[in-house]
Amino acid sequence: MHHLHRRQTLATNIDKAWKFFTQPENLKKITPGFMGFDIQSLSGPRDLHAGQIITYKVRPFLGIPFNWVTEITHAYAPCFFVDEQRLGPFLFWHHKHYLEETSDGNVVMIDSVHYKVFYGFIGRIINWMIVGRRLKHIFDYRTRVIGEMFGVVEEADRS
Repeated sequence: MHHLHRRQTLATNIDKAWKFFTQPENLKKITPGFMGFDIQSLSGPRDLHAGQIITYKVRPFLGIPFNWVTEITHAYAPCFFVDEQRLGPFLFWHHKHYLEETSDGNVVMIDSVHYKVFYGFIGRIINWMIVGRRLKHIFDYRTRVIGEMFGVVEEADRS
């Protein structure tokens, strides 16, 4: 199992942050263009909710297209939501999104991703050589773009 963590403090309020991050179409705005990210379908109402199924087409590695199906398994406004892969390029994908209002009215945003690639030892090598680096690049891009959109109070913690 691998873990990716990002934390940054944004110059916005929690309601604006929640509204932005829970609109599925906004994910394309914070995803690098090379990913070819495109939402194919959403189940139920457009607003994010537990049980929602979102189907994407992505090209995360070597331009190879993947259908990626995620389910929003938890949603507790305006504090956190969780998406889990149901079908896609990973054996396991669990992504927690946290928003916490600070005492001065800003928002701490945390992304915590646990993921597993395929094929045991070979998967660990592939993660080290390709997948882990690509995910770090994607989340670094996302962190930068989000900071530009909302303003950064505290630089991102990347691990």
